[in-house]
Amino acid sequence: MKKTDTPRIAALVPMRHNSERVPGKNYRLLDGKPLYHHIIESLIDCPYITEVCIDTDSPFILGDAPEHFNVTMIRRPDHLCSGFEPMNNILLNDVHHIAADYYLQTHSTNPLLKPETITRAIQRFLGPGEHDSLFGVTRLQTRLYDAAGKPLNHDPDVLLRTQDLPPVFEENSTLYIFSRAVLEERGNRIGYNPLMFEVSREEAVDIDEELDFTLAEFLYKQRNKEGVRR
Repeated sequence: MKKTDTPRIAALVPMRHNSERVPGKNYRLLDGKPLYHHIIESLIDCPYITEVCIDTDSPFILGDAPEHFNVTMIRRPDHLCSGFEPMNNILLNDVHHIAADYYLQTHSTNPLLKPETITRAIQRFLGPGEHDSLFGVTRLQTRLYDAAGKPLNHDPDVLLRTQDLPPVFEENSTLYIFSRAVLEERGNRIGYNPLMFEVSREEAVDIDEELDFTLAEFLYKQRNKEGVRR
């Protein structure tokens, strides 16, 4: 199938019931709604996504999600519930349950990711080019060093302004697009010839620690106060 066709795209949102650093974060309230509701709403608002699928072992989410959304639920098997289980193994299980031409995977911990940004990512992926996958990145223009103190992206003897430094890009886990064939062959959601898709630092906020939750809630409320579409 050519990428220029109209493909079936399934969104995959994996969520564990337990989390170590922010207990119960996937269903903890953010601005009055369980955290995971925010990304599900954004995915549903994206016109390219034909099915939204939640992969979880959470009794709360398994009961709550069907009451609020038209989504497909995948009950995660016990052997994939460890916090040490690689995400690619979970996705390999998911694609065997859900038929699609392409899959877009994101996280409940990205509540600031907008439907418009998801749409642009899909459009970029489906556009011209031979890319077999896509992943979200954050642009960094700052002076970076490795663990030994060696500069990675600048010459300390040439003190360029940070905005003039060559950018480097951080994989930010906001979104991935891939096919089942790529995932199975590579064992990885990032294929042989991936496309990097830049996401703003605000939308790329990922809730991994308690401070991240506080920051995400503050930014979400500020966005709504300013009348900006979520």
